[in-house]
Amino acid sequence: MAVLYGGIEAGGTKFVCAVGTGPEDIRAETRFPTTSPQETIARAVRFFQEQQEHLGEPLTAIGIASFGPVDLIPGSATYGYITATPKPGWQNVDLLGEVRRGLEVPVGFDTDVNGAALAEGRWGAAQGLDTFIYLTVGTGIGGGGMVGGRLIHGMLHPEMGHIRIPHDREKDPFAGCCPFHGDCLEGLACGPAIEQRWGARGETLPPDHPAWALEAHYLALALANFVCTLSPQRIILGGGVMNQRHLFPLIRREVQELLNGYIPTPQILQDIDAYIVPPALGDRAGILGAIALAEFASR
Repeated sequence: MAVLYGGIEAGGTKFVCAVGTGPEDIRAETRFPTTSPQETIARAVRFFQEQQEHLGEPLTAIGIASFGPVDLIPGSATYGYITATPKPGWQNVDLLGEVRRGLEVPVGFDTDVNGAALAEGRWGAAQGLDTFIYLTVGTGIGGGGMVGGRLIHGMLHPEMGHIRIPHDREKDPFAGCCPFHGDCLEGLACGPAIEQRWGARGETLPPDHPAWALEAHYLALALANFVCTLSPQRIILGGGVMNQRHLFPLIRREVQELLNGYIPTPQILQDIDAYIVPPALGDRAGILGAIALAEFASR
């Protein structure tokens, strides 16, 4: 029997569903808005049911890479749930359970950023590495990655976007837009923060606009902290904000300045262009991560 995986990239604004085995083998794909849990999950299940009939092959497993927060603790009463999300109507939703009941196959489950990290490790910019992080900078800021060849889990899952960083209110009087913390990293550096601070969407601002030096500063502060705490072998920066490729040299230079020679590795001192990088899989990292989660769930 052929191996065939399903993947769900469950985002706060849209769901992406695909059937295949990897970057070179996507048999079918669809995307649709994230509406109510009942409607959205049913639509995803229906897509996979239809694809099984069309392809004449059963799915081996499904992987879900989901927005969060989510419960990743096996044995927990709410394992597989989206928990305290600010997304209206999606609090305490049993996403994993609904998909498993609808399709009756093994289901792998993790955060969207951990899924993207898994895909980059398997097929993308982190191949051959066992310790790296993937940070997405967009509508929010999220982080995931691997340490010692395993996705980062613990009491919950990484919330790298909500670390506290220095905020000079004289240079940047913007209060921050995080509903929980105000001026955490996400509150200062996500896409909506750029728009609220400057009165325009980031993609409309020219490369020499002062927004980008400030954005690079906040992201570099975060990366310097991650370098010192996790010692990643590579840092991958994805998400809509990082489509502004002129940010990368600004961030790299400031990370070197912030670390000030304290981390005397070749990656930091001589080869930082290959250390802080965009995702090799681009915006496909999330859905390919879901397929990689399905593969793990089938073992």
